[in-house]
Amino acid sequence: MIQGGFVELRDIEIFLALAEELHFGRTAERLRVTPSRVSHVIKKAERRIGGPLFERTSRTVRLTPLGERLRDDLLPAHTQIQRAVDRAVAGARGISGTLRVGYSTPWCADLALQAAKVLRTRYPGCVVRTQEIQFNEPFGPLLRGELDLQISEFPVRTHGVTEGPVLLRERRALMVPADHPLAHQESVSMEDLAEVPLIRSDGGLPASLRDLHMPVRTPMGRPIPHGPSYTFWPEVLALVAAGLGASIVAARAASYHARPGIAFVPFADGPTVDYGVLWPATGQAQLAMTFVDVLVDLR
Repeated sequence: MIQGGFVELRDIEIFLALAEELHFGRTAERLRVTPSRVSHVIKKAERRIGGPLFERTSRTVRLTPLGERLRDDLLPAHTQIQRAVDRAVAGARGISGTLRVGYSTPWCADLALQAAKVLRTRYPGCVVRTQEIQFNEPFGPLLRGELDLQISEFPVRTHGVTEGPVLLRERRALMVPADHPLAHQESVSMEDLAEVPLIRSDGGLPASLRDLHMPVRTPMGRPIPHGPSYTFWPEVLALVAAGLGASIVAARAASYHARPGIAFVPFADGPTVDYGVLWPATGQAQLAMTFVDVLVDLR
């Protein structure tokens, strides 16, 4: 960096990533650098630009108006540079072939198909085939080599699977029968889960996801009633509509799965539902990593 602007592309990437994540740790993890490296780059930029780019407290990180203007000015140019580099790499390495991508939700499918369209535009020799992942076998196709990449819920922490970047962070909602008392509230809390049976997967999900989406106790230790089990996602909609239980979902599920007999009530507390890219721990080819870069751009 020099007075009044950026010179090193990596420093620009760090600034733009922090402007999006608003978290030093997540930015460092995403770019595979240390948090101290992120802090050093930002402090150096602020000194040389002559003003603060971020407001930092012990709990939050926010862009200043100066930081917002810099982000808005840099982002289009950075995207154009990255695309030019991608095209050069594709030409040099001959990026082409078929990429098999799995997804666990309709909104993950939307993102995968948008990325496929961009990839085909940049690299006409590429073909992307998509496939829905079932909850009873969330990583089987990936581990068997039937898929190259997968977009689904985090965290995974499963042997043989590598977690890539987070693409979506979604507020959670409780999907309940429309005639249940909770359906008429503006929001629910994690403690409200003690008041309704929670529908559960009949197997396949790793403990990290099962504990997050199907807890057995509330934060205060109250037991959560065990509702019926399911194998495939459409069963959950039918079970909830029949009044047999509730399910924790991403809030945007209301736009995709609304039907008579079901209500979606947002949580006022609790973690988000995060979705990201997964690939086999054995590694990936250039085409797959190029597709991941496109996904990150689109998010």
